[in-house]
Amino acid sequence: MTTPFPYEHGPVPPPECPAHGLGVGPGGLRRLYGPEAEQDPHGLYEKLRAEHGTVAPVLLHGDVPAWLVLGHSENLHMTRTPSQFSRDSRRWRALQDGSVAPDHPLAPIFTWQPICVFADGATHERQRGAVTDSMARIDTRGVRRHVNRYSNRLVNGFCREGRTDLVAEFAERLPMMVMCAILGMPEEYNDRMVEAARDMIKGTATAVQSNAYVVGALTRLVERRRREPADDFATWLVEHPASMNDQEVAEHLRLILIASYEATANLIANVLRMVLTDPRFRARLSGGHMTVPEAVEQTLWDEPPFTAVFGRWAVGDTELGGKHIKAGDALIVGIAPANTDPVVRPDLTANMEGNRSHLAFSGGPHECPGQDIGRAIADVGVDALLMRLPDLELAVDEKELRWVGNFMSRHLVELPAEFAPRSPQDDREPPSMGRPNAARQDWEVQSAVRHTAPTPVRAPLEGAEAPSTAAPAGATATADGSADALSGTTGRVPRQRKPGGPARLWRVVTRWWNGD
Repeated sequence: MTTPFPYEHGPVPPPECPAHGLGVGPGGLRRLYGPEAEQDPHGLYEKLRAEHGTVAPVLLHGDVPAWLVLGHSENLHMTRTPSQFSRDSRRWRALQDGSVAPDHPLAPIFTWQPICVFADGATHERQRGAVTDSMARIDTRGVRRHVNRYSNRLVNGFCREGRTDLVAEFAERLPMMVMCAILGMPEEYNDRMVEAARDMIKGTATAVQSNAYVVGALTRLVERRRREPADDFATWLVEHPASMNDQEVAEHLRLILIASYEATANLIANVLRMVLTDPRFRARLSGGHMTVPEAVEQTLWDEPPFTAVFGRWAVGDTELGGKHIKAGDALIVGIAPANTDPVVRPDLTANMEGNRSHLAFSGGPHECPGQDIGRAIADVGVDALLMRLPDLELAVDEKELRWVGNFMSRHLVELPAEFAPRSPQDDREPPSMGRPNAARQDWEVQSAVRHTAPTPVRAPLEGAEAPSTAAPAGATATADGSADALSGTTGRVPRQRKPGGPARLWRVVTRWWNGD
């Protein structure tokens, strides 16, 4: 048992202090901000695990104390027990005693708002119910078509060049394009929205202004949907029986937009980095031994989009991981360290495909409700990119890749890639999705994409009348009367036998029957 934060009422060094930027702060505790935390977060987690076990005292911006939960089971217990660990940030003792000012760099993250992420009990059920019900109305197949179309549109923007930055030109743009379309605000999509979405969670000096920009755009959307309903997520929230007011709707739209954007942009970039830097990963993917969804799932274990989630606040004095937690203490869900907990993952090189016990989307009643949408954007987006540019190669040495971020997320600055230049494609029709199936009865089971086998052609027998059916384009008659399959297909599909078929077929059957 340890006593947390013995210095929490002591002096805090000013920002200009030379020691302020180091990785160790007052009381010898490690900081979750600064160069060490940003450049090598996994190394920092292992130091904390070695020093403190599954729950470690750490320092946030301004050397504000908090607890980082490192253990997998401890994180599950915390996220699944809201009666002990609340999401209501107004319980934070540092806010109550003035240790944390309203203009703190992380204010956009922890400032209480009337949304489900800061609520427990009945209020959480009402607000979360409106979100999940609206999520259920999203046409997943339609989203995938949007993702495919937008992906090809983005690739068209740089495919002639033979070189691109996959972070700036693809990973950071695709999720915002799709999410704005889902929410009902495609006209609001622009570079400023992407910049604001990134900036507001970094803890920068401009985070508050960036947050105001996003909230302003979403507030205008809610007001418009009150007047002009449409078939989009914003309208569904406005009209939901939960009867949320305009502020509640706008704040929930902000939550969904920013969380989905940040998580999906990081996820796409991380999957593409794995493809370009790990030959075994790419070989298994291109060789058919691993699907893109499986690659995404493996990445969620190894490099989750959010490294941590702030926060939970202790309802009363309690114990977690052998540490004494005081009422009002702040706790951080350690997603990345939980995914590497030696208890659940002793071999970090082990294949984790198909295993969804990771905490990439948190857990408990506040588990991310839009995780399937994020997966769909990443699955289809990465697949569409690799289909268009299968010869993608990293354009720099892997050691030159750089990351930036804060304790909540870490993302690539750039991912330069090279490929053979090629012409743009028509992005009005998704090339890899196939055409919709014809109308069918509910009981029918069929593939999402209808594959039609080529019609085989036989050489006419001597003296026999030639068949009237012409060979399809690309088919070639062979010596034995069959037709080569169309390009890219192996094997032959025999034509159904008609009366008076080739005598040679009967001879083959007779020899087989007699055992010759």
